[in-house]
Amino acid sequence: MTKRRSISRTKKSPPPSKPPRHGWALFRLWLFYSVIAILVLLAIWTLYLDVVVRAKFDGKKWALPARVYSRPLELYEGLALTPPLFEQELQALGYRAVGNLSAPGQYVKRPVSSGQVSYQVHSRGFDFWDKREEARRFSITVANGHVMHLRDLAGADMPLMRLEPEEIGGIYPAEAEDRLLVRLSDLPPLLGETLLAVEDQHFLDHHGVSPLAILRAAMVNVREGEVVQGGSTLTQQLVKNFYLTRERHLRRKVQEAIMAVLLEIHYTKSEILETYINEVFLGQSGPRAIHGFALASQHYYRQPLAELDTEQLALLVGLVKGASYYNPWRNPERAKKRRNLVLTVMHQQGLIDDKELKRAQAAPLGVVEQGDTSMVTYPAFVALVKRQLQEDYQEEDLRSEGLRIFTSLSPMVQRQAEAALNQRLRQLEQRHNVKDLQGSMVVTSVGGGEVLALIGDKNPRFEGFNRALDARRPIGSLMKPFVYLTALEQPNSYHLGTRISDDPVTIKGDNGKLWEPKNVDSVSHGDVPMYLALTHSYNQATARLGMQLGLENVYDTVKAAGFEGRIPGVPSMLLGSVDMSAFEVAGIYHTLAAEGVYTPLRSIREVLTADGQPLRRYPLELEQRFSLECTFQLQYAMQMVLREGTGRSVYNQFPESLPLAGKTGTTNDQRDSWFAGFSGEHLAVVWLGRDDNSATPLTGSGGALQVWADLMRQLPTQGVNLQPPEGVSFDWIDAATGMLSAEHCEGAVWLPLRDSQRPEQQSDCRLKEGGRNWWQRLWN
Repeated sequence: MTKRRSISRTKKSPPPSKPPRHGWALFRLWLFYSVIAILVLLAIWTLYLDVVVRAKFDGKKWALPARVYSRPLELYEGLALTPPLFEQELQALGYRAVGNLSAPGQYVKRPVSSGQVSYQVHSRGFDFWDKREEARRFSITVANGHVMHLRDLAGADMPLMRLEPEEIGGIYPAEAEDRLLVRLSDLPPLLGETLLAVEDQHFLDHHGVSPLAILRAAMVNVREGEVVQGGSTLTQQLVKNFYLTRERHLRRKVQEAIMAVLLEIHYTKSEILETYINEVFLGQSGPRAIHGFALASQHYYRQPLAELDTEQLALLVGLVKGASYYNPWRNPERAKKRRNLVLTVMHQQGLIDDKELKRAQAAPLGVVEQGDTSMVTYPAFVALVKRQLQEDYQEEDLRSEGLRIFTSLSPMVQRQAEAALNQRLRQLEQRHNVKDLQGSMVVTSVGGGEVLALIGDKNPRFEGFNRALDARRPIGSLMKPFVYLTALEQPNSYHLGTRISDDPVTIKGDNGKLWEPKNVDSVSHGDVPMYLALTHSYNQATARLGMQLGLENVYDTVKAAGFEGRIPGVPSMLLGSVDMSAFEVAGIYHTLAAEGVYTPLRSIREVLTADGQPLRRYPLELEQRFSLECTFQLQYAMQMVLREGTGRSVYNQFPESLPLAGKTGTTNDQRDSWFAGFSGEHLAVVWLGRDDNSATPLTGSGGALQVWADLMRQLPTQGVNLQPPEGVSFDWIDAATGMLSAEHCEGAVWLPLRDSQRPEQQSDCRLKEGGRNWWQRLWN
């Protein structure tokens, strides 16, 4: 029997299990992993912030607006100039009258004798489009309305001296931030030292953040009783302004600190300080934010930083703490107290001595009038510049690339035009008991076609509807010279003595309606010489002449003069049923003033990049479109308009030695009052009316002519050309017959004629009493 063997199997007991983690051990585990996760996230975030910091700091930091400059005042012996106008130019540029010259931006006035004034001027340097003009000292003597002497202070004659142009506006980025970039090396040393003394005394020692700075600042502020120092470092302030939003929470403060350290790692203290000086917000001008000390200097003082006094620099530094809170116009006492605290800090840090501290704290704030702070000084003209620029440049480039645009605007002429329009409109509104008259004006140089002044509203600082460019109104009798020019251009057919009919005229239109123009005096004058019909603006004579010439020929004349708009092909266009803006009228009248030479009106001379490289020039374009013989005769007739015709009400306001020419214009129901007139150097077009196109109490002679005369009376200018061109000479013509006459015969008029058109027949002569006519007196 087999013995069964028993095998016992014993089960192994499992190893004892670890007790579950709980309490402090679990907390330490979670804390460890949380710290690791936070550090990883913080590292990733820091890497991201590092990319952000370097991308903006290394790249294009700011969108820089295009800067628009006026033409410079070019001084030379013989220039038409008066002491008040010269001083006005200097003051507009921020020059200061002093006893002795010590720095750029100053002038000394020394009256020499009655009507003669001598000036010493220390100009500022400026980078013009063709070269840099260094700062220079020179003397200039003004007498009898002209520059008599121009010399440097060593006594050597100077052929030409250019003052820096006035900055008249800009084309700003969408966010409306504005700044003038300045290099650290170009700053007054006192500005940088004061900024660090007030905002961050240990800027050169810390690495972006300074925990002890908060404690130190708190102690100083308690001692002074006012916030004098901030807790954030200057680097942190730059991060806050340059990279971050205005949100206030812990995460943003951490982000600010990290980015400040990153800035200090990658960039030098000089680079950080220079960026801060160009970035810091220091004021507001309407929608435009004033950033950086260089622009703030112009905003508050109309002077470059280098010319500011100690107390002026102290105010700018004081504004860093709160440009709105310490606004010197709204809160002058608060601003002065803040400035004086900054001066105290400067004294404590050894930047100024006791004497300078006492003087600076006693000085007034010295800021310019608040109404003078806008850098868009002449908005209507800048609007024209923008339109002409947009033909060649993209909008984004104009708003962000910092282009430097040199224009044709003459601040002297612009200011005189603004005064003439504003003062005369006020007088007219009071005289006629109306309050809603509006106006516009365009002034150009004759020959060059440069726009010297442009006004689009009776309030010249208004940036809304620009009437000079966009208010197209019927031009009335301003059309008539082009009818007569068309006649004069006909070969051997018409001259100023040619007799034309002023009898009533009736023309049937295509719609069956009759057009029956009447003279203003409701009188028909029979046959009259052509010059007389234009001088007295006879409607019937002009309509008859225009129909005989043909509407298409008159149309071609207006187009050749430079008008690109629509001209209705109806007879009423002969008397001005053509809508034009003042700018368009100036364009066609410039062709008349320039002796038949067409040139497009231009407002831009040069465009440079931000670093001074030329982009495009705008050269003068000239084309002779009408003969010298015809335009000379027409100008003579337009001189008679002012001497004897519809413009005679202002004749006595001008010296007889200053020949001027022009034409009045009045539309139906006196809705529009126009005048276009010129000297040998200046053309001005004036429009007055109402925006709702309702009737006004003004004719062309009673309204626009008066504004024009107010301007031209103050404007240094030369008369129109009196020398007839080859092939034209003067002779006596009998007004009643158009035949040759003689000086002392009744009805004889002194007229320019083409040699080929001189009448062969002699009229009967009946002697008259009297002296020479106005043209002969001009020649003497």
